[in-house]
Amino acid sequence: MSSAAFGNAPVSQLDLLLPLGLFAISMTITPGPNNVMLTASGVNFGFRRTLPHMLGIAMGFPVMVLAIGLGLGGLFEAYPQIHATLKYVGIAYLLWLAWKVATAGRTEDSGTEAKPLNFLQAAGFQWVNPKAWIIAVGAIATYTTLEGDVIQEVLLIAAVFAFVTLPSIAVWTLFGTAIRRLLKSNRARTLFNWSMAALLVTSLVPFVFG
Repeated sequence: MSSAAFGNAPVSQLDLLLPLGLFAISMTITPGPNNVMLTASGVNFGFRRTLPHMLGIAMGFPVMVLAIGLGLGGLFEAYPQIHATLKYVGIAYLLWLAWKVATAGRTEDSGTEAKPLNFLQAAGFQWVNPKAWIIAVGAIATYTTLEGDVIQEVLLIAAVFAFVTLPSIAVWTLFGTAIRRLLKSNRARTLFNWSMAALLVTSLVPFVFG
């Protein structure tokens, strides 16, 4: 692997830390499928009930970075049909999640209320999240070097994302919790949920045509 940011000169992990940290913050705090769903969850379920969802993202994404950085990306290159299958599974899963967002908080005929994503669902979602793939592959391509210890560098990348992801995504959950106070009527809540679902479906565009 090569480092687009640092060329061929030897680079210490300390040298990588600041630019990597800034990259990680900018990528995790900007809009994307995770943050759209967290905002909607904050509105419909509040901060406390959204915590498992947040922790699933905060722990699941660094694990994904480790897996890709330590060789899974090579498996997808060798067997592109695996990646193609994952792509279509991801599209179906995102559409299902969009429906969950649209109908969040609604009482179904069975009398069971909708629930926020749990830890495992949120962690698993990272593997079909198009933005997560872009971030993970981009971070590994940019912040690993030919001259360095790839394993140590990948571990550093995963550790930095583990450190910054939770506070970054918490901003969106808090934003949703704040909006919750304004959306008091069922009509306003329904309109908001469908708007968030539409944004989530829109996020499929780079996944489908990329």
